[in-house]
Amino acid sequence: MGTAPLLDHFWLPFTPNRDFKAEPRLFARAEGVHYFTPEGRKLLDGSSGLFCVALGHGRREIADAVHQQLLALDYTPTFMRAHPKAFELATRVTGFTPPGLDRVFFANSGSEAVETAMKIALAYHRVRGEGQRTMFVSRERAYHGVNMGGVALSGLVKNRESFGAGVPGVVHMRHTHLPENRFTRGMPEKGGELADDLARLGALHGFANIAAVFLEPIAGSTGCLPPPRGYLERVRELCDEHGILLVFDEVITGWGRTGHNFAAQAFGVTPDLITMAKALTNGTQPMGAVAVKRAVHDAIVEQGPRHAPEFFHGYTYSAHPAACAAGLATLALFDAERSFEKVRALAPYFEERVFSLCDLATVADVRCYGLLAGVDVRTKSGQPGLAGYEVQKRLFDRGLHVKATGDSLLLAPAFVFERAQVDEMVTILREVLSAFV
Repeated sequence: MGTAPLLDHFWLPFTPNRDFKAEPRLFARAEGVHYFTPEGRKLLDGSSGLFCVALGHGRREIADAVHQQLLALDYTPTFMRAHPKAFELATRVTGFTPPGLDRVFFANSGSEAVETAMKIALAYHRVRGEGQRTMFVSRERAYHGVNMGGVALSGLVKNRESFGAGVPGVVHMRHTHLPENRFTRGMPEKGGELADDLARLGALHGFANIAAVFLEPIAGSTGCLPPPRGYLERVRELCDEHGILLVFDEVITGWGRTGHNFAAQAFGVTPDLITMAKALTNGTQPMGAVAVKRAVHDAIVEQGPRHAPEFFHGYTYSAHPAACAAGLATLALFDAERSFEKVRALAPYFEERVFSLCDLATVADVRCYGLLAGVDVRTKSGQPGLAGYEVQKRLFDRGLHVKATGDSLLLAPAFVFERAQVDEMVTILREVLSAFV
C-alpha cells in the first residue's frame, strides 16, 4: 500500500519510515504541556518534546525575543565577526556552569557540541606538547550524538552497525546497568568499582595516549541510568592522576533536569568541559554549546599566532543571532520562574508515582533521578525494541507522548508540570502497559 504523496518526500530521522507513513502520527501545534494533532486531539507531552521544552510550549517571551532579533539582525557570521548577544549569552551561560568553566563555544546541536569537545581536547594536548594523546574513552550504552565522532563514542549498537566504528581510537568502559540495581531509586549502591575500567584501559593502551573521557553523568537516551555512588568521583580522580580531560555530556541532564543547573553540581564532580544543547533555547532554536575550563581555553588561545585562528573549527550558524536571543530569553525565564527549584519540589512526587508502576508484569525495571525516568518494557517477542516501539504508539493513541529508546520509555516532564499532570501521565502508562500482553 502506497503512502499519500504529501508524505513521500520527507525522510524521517530515527524512524521506521514505511511503518510511520502507513499510519502517521502528527502534531500540528503545541501549548503549555500539550501537543495537538491536526484533528485537534490533545496529548500530554511526557518527554518535553525530546528533552528540550523544559519551560513548556508556546512561550511568548521566547518567541517575541526571536522575532525582534530577526527583524533587527537576522544573521551574521562569527568567523572574524560577531554580534553583542553572542557575548551576552556566553556570559549568562557561565553564570550557571560550575566555577572555572567560563569559556563557551557555540554549536547548533548536541552532536556538534560533542564533536567540538573532541577537537578541543585534541587541540589542548597538542599545544601542550602531548600530541600523542589522540584516544578517547567512553562507555557501553552511551549516546553522544550522530556525527562520526559521536558514533565512535556512543555505545549503542544500532548507532554503530550501519556506519562502522566512526573515528578510530575510541575504547569503551563497561556500562553500569547491573541486574542487582533493578528498581533502585536514585543512585545505585552497586557498580562504583566499574570506574576502574578506566585504569584497566589506561594500562592496556597507555594513559599518556588518552585525550579525554566522555561521560553522560546520567546516561540518558539509553534509558536514564544514574551513576553508582562513588563512580564519577573515581573517574575524576583517575583523570586528574593521568592528565586526561573529563567531559560531561549534559545535553539531556543540563539546564535543571536534575534539579540543579547541571548534573555536575548535582553530583559534586566538576569536569573540564560540559556539552549542552536542547533546553538551552527551550527547543525553539537549534543551539548547542561547550563550556570549557579557562585553563584549557587559554592553553589553546595563547599558543596561537595573533594573525590567524587558534582553533580551526566552527559552524556557519555558530551563535546565530536568533538562537542567542532564544537562549537569553530562556535563561531569563529559568531565573524568573525559579524553574530548578520547581524541579526539586516536584521530583520526589514524580519518583513516587513512576515507581508505582513496578507492580506491573510488563515493567522490567524503573530508574529515576530529578525529572528524568526510564521505564523498561518487558520484551516477549525476543526482538529488542519491538515492545518499546509498540507501546509508544499505543501511548500516542491514548493521549501521551513519550520518547522510547529500544524497550525503554523515557519520561522527562516539563518543569511546569503539576502533580495532577504527573498523575495523568502515570495513569495512561498504567492503562497501556497493563493491556500490553
